[in-house]
Amino acid sequence: MALAEARKVTLRAFCRLDELSAEEEELLGALYDAAVGYMTHAGVGEPPEYMPRRAQYDLCVNYLVLDSWDRRDASFVGTASSENPAFRRLLNQMKLTEPDVSNLDTTESKEGP
Repeated sequence: MALAEARKVTLRAFCRLDELSAEEEELLGALYDAAVGYMTHAGVGEPPEYMPRRAQYDLCVNYLVLDSWDRRDASFVGTASSENPAFRRLLNQMKLTEPDVSNLDTTESKEGP
């Protein structure tokens, strides 16, 4: 999935990334794709741009990208790491409120009941 330029700008602002090399730009795109994949496999689909839910989705993706960016090293030194509780609450809320598209009637009936 290609990272749209407008989305890349907001993602870079969230992660506080100013000057990136071409390789780092490519890595940012890969981390974004991985975050979107994580959300999909967690049961949260990507909402359309016009839905208010999209802001929550984008925040979750931003959290995942930033976490992956900050933890690029193979090992950690120091204290044990923990997950951002704001991210976990937001992801859980999105999972619990994910629309069940299998039950939505998307067909238009031209006949009466």
